Amino acid sequence: MDDIMRVMTPRPRNAETPRSYLRSWITANKVFFDRNQGEIPQEEIDLSTWNLTITGMVENTITIDFDQLLAMPKAIVANTLECSGNSRSLLSEKASGNPWTIGGVGNAVWGGVWLKDLLALAGVAAGANHVAFAGYEKSLGRSQIKFIRSIPIDKAMSSTLLAYEMNGEPLPVKHGFPLRALALGWTGANCVKWLEEITVMEKPYEGFFMDKVYRIHQPGEDPATGEYVKGIQIKAIITQPEPEQVLKPGNITILGAAYGGEKDVATVEVSTDGGASWQGAEFIGPHEPFAWRQWQYVWSVTQPGRYTILARATTTDGETQPMQASWNKLGYNNNGVEEHGIPVEIVP
Repeated sequence: MDDIMRVMTPRPRNAETPRSYLRSWITANKVFFDRNQGEIPQEEIDLSTWNLTITGMVENTITIDFDQLLAMPKAIVANTLECSGNSRSLLSEKASGNPWTIGGVGNAVWGGVWLKDLLALAGVAAGANHVAFAGYEKSLGRSQIKFIRSIPIDKAMSSTLLAYEMNGEPLPVKHGFPLRALALGWTGANCVKWLEEITVMEKPYEGFFMDKVYRIHQPGEDPATGEYVKGIQIKAIITQPEPEQVLKPGNITILGAAYGGEKDVATVEVSTDGGASWQGAEFIGPHEPFAWRQWQYVWSVTQPGRYTILARATTTDGETQPMQASWNKLGYNNNGVEEHGIPVEIVP
């Protein structure tokens, strides 16, 4: 798929979905963005040898094989997954990390089991406040640091899925086969792939990816003092037309998607005059918790010239995305309206 995907680094593989593939409510598995810290396994693990261990602050350490997992009550949920650094390259001031445009996001229908059901089997001990995930992928680099992340116990118990299906198919290897943790509505940094161990803890896991990487901080600050990267921020993206596309006057259909993680999107507005005026867009397609909403707006333009199309989303509780992004060293959570503007040229 490297003739379709925009590959930023081959090893570890980090590649984004082209804008045209973001125009559907479901993002196909083959073009769903790739974000990795370690090596993608070369082959599917043998399910006859795989098992999941739940340990730590539990009444009973348990080990579950794949057949036992499949025998549990199944959950199916739509969830939009976004890389924490998505849209980083659109910032006017350079930030460190992979130069994502808008393609570090996708929406899929996931099948699996609720984490709370497995934690109930193990029995969460008093004083447990966090849940850490570890996968079996091979680490890269001399330090061989494993990608381990933890989330608060309330998130684990309320809306975290352990997914073994993606868009009606077995979870692809590159997306975490056989099992992936999905903290619904939170960024991909909280969604560990190739899951093999869950540890219930009193405090957040302490480690490189928790304390040095996925924290929002400014230059000169200790990353460990910054806020954890958690929920996806309210955001609208424009998926049609393409940036710098040359168009004819007339009715032009503008397409896009809007999402807010754990928050529901209420409205999307479009501006073609630099934000001086805004018009409401129309939602199209399904409307599900944790999933983006596809939208469209028909722009009637008669005058040739250069225009910038802007889009902004507002949640049901009244939060509107900012006109400009809040900058941080690693460029996390870029949801600025202006940064996501699409310049186009209208010619006779």
